[in-house]
Amino acid sequence: MSAKQNDVIRPNANFPPSVWGDQFLIQKEQAELVDIEETVRNLKDDLRKDIMTSIDVQMEHTKLLNLIESIQRLGIAYIFEDEIKQALQHIHDVYGDKWNSGSPSLWFRLLRQQGFSVSCDIFNNYRDKDGSFKESLTNDVQGLLELYEATYLRVQGEDILDEALVFTKTRLDNIAKDLVQSNYALSTQITEALKRPIHKRLPRLEALHYIPFYQQQVSHYNESLLKLAKLDFNLLQSLHRKELSQLSRWWKGLDVPKNLPYARDRLVECYFWALGVYFEPQYSHSRIFLAKVISMSAVLDDTYDAYGTYEELQIFTEAIQRWSITCMAVLPEYMKLIFQALIDIYEEMEEILTKEGKSYQLSYAKESMKELIRSYMMEAKWANEGYIPTTEENMSLRFVSSGYSMLATTCLVGMGDIATHESMKWALAGPPLVKASCAIARLMDDIFSQREEKERKHVTSSVESYMKEYNVTEEYVHDLFNKKVEEAWKDINRELLMCKDVPMPIIIRVINLTRVMDVLYKTKDSFTNVGEELINHIKSLLICDMDHMNFSCSHRYRMDV
Repeated sequence: MSAKQNDVIRPNANFPPSVWGDQFLIQKEQAELVDIEETVRNLKDDLRKDIMTSIDVQMEHTKLLNLIESIQRLGIAYIFEDEIKQALQHIHDVYGDKWNSGSPSLWFRLLRQQGFSVSCDIFNNYRDKDGSFKESLTNDVQGLLELYEATYLRVQGEDILDEALVFTKTRLDNIAKDLVQSNYALSTQITEALKRPIHKRLPRLEALHYIPFYQQQVSHYNESLLKLAKLDFNLLQSLHRKELSQLSRWWKGLDVPKNLPYARDRLVECYFWALGVYFEPQYSHSRIFLAKVISMSAVLDDTYDAYGTYEELQIFTEAIQRWSITCMAVLPEYMKLIFQALIDIYEEMEEILTKEGKSYQLSYAKESMKELIRSYMMEAKWANEGYIPTTEENMSLRFVSSGYSMLATTCLVGMGDIATHESMKWALAGPPLVKASCAIARLMDDIFSQREEKERKHVTSSVESYMKEYNVTEEYVHDLFNKKVEEAWKDINRELLMCKDVPMPIIIRVINLTRVMDVLYKTKDSFTNVGEELINHIKSLLICDMDHMNFSCSHRYRMDV
């Protein structure tokens, strides 16, 4: 940076450094993964036959639902996507809303997850004559857990599921405490469910935890299914390690800690974010592109929030809107690096997409990035002028500045034939599903980042806006925002049932984006202040081998943080 730039008085966010160092730069080959493709292929073929056979035998439909749930939770549902879709369609065709062949809770959850609008009236059978839930339900802990999980697929107006959630949470919490000494495994299972229901879990993390749990079910686990889950986990992990190594070399070339020391150095966490959106092998190019975009978005966010002067930001915003390398000359030195890196990311992806005849996808991604930058600039304008926006003004703009509107469009890039012009337009237009995801991202982010942002010149957060406009306490607003987050999840569930013209893989990307937020911002801003839980998630996904996996795997790898 020039002396003139160093003379400028700038805010300093003092973000913690990366906890990972250069450990992911070199990819170590896993020799034991060679020559297992044929084994995996045979296992896939056998399990496909099992699914299709069960479809035609009505007495097997309950077992079929259990098989589908196991496949999903073991992280291999993407392999049997067509078979699962066909199986659930068949069950819906046969039963409609009149399921009578086993657990109604599992039936309800699996069909709603697939987009079938089955009725919640079936749960009236769980009520007493006075309308209360039967206390006898507590005698069946597994049934109580299944009902609890089903409630998280509810939409607005389904009072019976709102009440069922309160009932099951209270009973399960008491049961978990009572079982701590006598049945620690079940107590832990309940505690984990209460912390994060299945519907909010990232598929890859769920597989990580469910595989060893499934293996413990000695009396009724499917050996072929377990073997496939383990082998597939290891194969994908090898691919993910290679991708992160490639990304680490790219990030090392930018040398953010040296060249942009004010910005968050979070390449590994950004890859975790992208991995949460899609872990499947066919989305490798998309995952790498998305990880780079998220990494640069964090740098851009910090440039607008915690370093750039108002005049510099105006120049940079104009350069992004023009999206031309000819704008480089007018930028300050440190911004040239950012601008060039951003242009390069999109050009590299454009080369890949051009070969596939899908280069049009980049135009939508660029437009979503331009929109994000405009929202950053408006926030900078408000901060510069000392303007305190109303709650409505704040939330409207900061839904965009959360970055999730941009990510919902960008994550579709490279997804192949399903990312059509119509799909890209749908995402860019900010439909209700994307708006709900943005709302969750904004609300959860603001709850935990607001205190840190107050320490430097920053636009008033939505928490502060609400406190001042309605003269209420911070605690009140946090409680309100958490309730709004749950209402937004209901919106997501509704759109899961309503978006019939949008391919399910695209809907799932938006839902997975939302699930990432639940991991990173559940109890704190874990992206900015990386803690033990996130570190253990990343170690388990990218360092531990599934062959040696157990519930305490992550503790075998110690790191000074």
